[in-house]
Amino acid sequence: MAKAAGTAKCNRKEKEGPMRRRRSSFRKEKAIMLVSSCLVLAAMTVTGLYVRNLGEEEPEDNVVDFTALEDGEEDAQEDLTMLGSMAEDRAMAEERAMAEDRAMAEEQASNDQAVADGQAAADGQAVAENQAAADAQAAADGGSLTDGGQNAGEAVLAEKNSPNEEQNGGTGQGDGEKEEDTDASDGTDEEALAANASDAIVKSENAGEEDEDAMSASSFLDFSDSDTLVWPIVGNVLVNYSMDKTVYFATLDQYKYSPAIVISATEGEEITAAADGQVTSIYHDPEIGTAVVMNLGDGYELTYGQLTDLSVAEGDMVTTGELIGKVAAPTMYYSVEGTNVYFKLTKDGVPVDPMSRLG
Repeated sequence: MAKAAGTAKCNRKEKEGPMRRRRSSFRKEKAIMLVSSCLVLAAMTVTGLYVRNLGEEEPEDNVVDFTALEDGEEDAQEDLTMLGSMAEDRAMAEERAMAEDRAMAEEQASNDQAVADGQAAADGQAVAENQAAADAQAAADGGSLTDGGQNAGEAVLAEKNSPNEEQNGGTGQGDGEKEEDTDASDGTDEEALAANASDAIVKSENAGEEDEDAMSASSFLDFSDSDTLVWPIVGNVLVNYSMDKTVYFATLDQYKYSPAIVISATEGEEITAAADGQVTSIYHDPEIGTAVVMNLGDGYELTYGQLTDLSVAEGDMVTTGELIGKVAAPTMYYSVEGTNVYFKLTKDGVPVDPMSRLG
């Protein structure tokens, strides 16, 4: 039994030996794993600290700096605001400049109109004064001729009678034949003087009648609000009538009011009357050149500008379609627009759109 117990003990020891070895190797592996884990953790910790320090010193390229973006947006917004204010300032400056140009153009147009009205009034007054002076001169001439004829007749009779009276007084004789001759000659001289005086009176009356005919002809002119005009020349309208807003004048390079229309034409082309009327004034203007003003009646007047080689004179009665003159070279005020005819219609001195009356 002792042998058997020893054998069992040996067998037990043999079985426990491998188990001890396995336990020892497991402990070693566990220790190695623990040590390895510690080393790995330490390495990771060191690496993390290094990476963090590196990131603080030099930020990565792919990191977006939102602060910079916000600052950039604020700067862009400020730039846009500044640009907007600059655009508004520029628009206000342009509007102010246009308003000043418009005011200057209106003032220039009013000045031009005032000058034209003053010129027309002065011309009309001058024509009236000349007419009155002519009438007064004609009347004075007629009276002086009549008085002169009578005075001359009396002087001749006195001269004829004085020799006869002296002769008769000196001789104391009454010669019948001489008396008859003297009476005959006196009768002939009286008849001649009376004829001359009557001729002078007739001429004076004829001059007065001519003046009255001209005045009556102008008083018979009639141009109602329903009457129309004919085109004085065929051409395109270069500048339209506009008194409610300014229009652009290319030569002057500015906007201003236009009391007339400007019709394109060819230099030397004939211009005809647009309506029946009487020439009341012919004058020269730096802007529209040689101009002819015609009275149509009822307060209406037509002004033709840019003329030359006139076929009419002041006081002439002109019928529709009758030749007035020819187209002149444009003045320096219309050098860009080119050769043209200035055509203006007024009613009691106030401009009227000619296009509304042209047929």
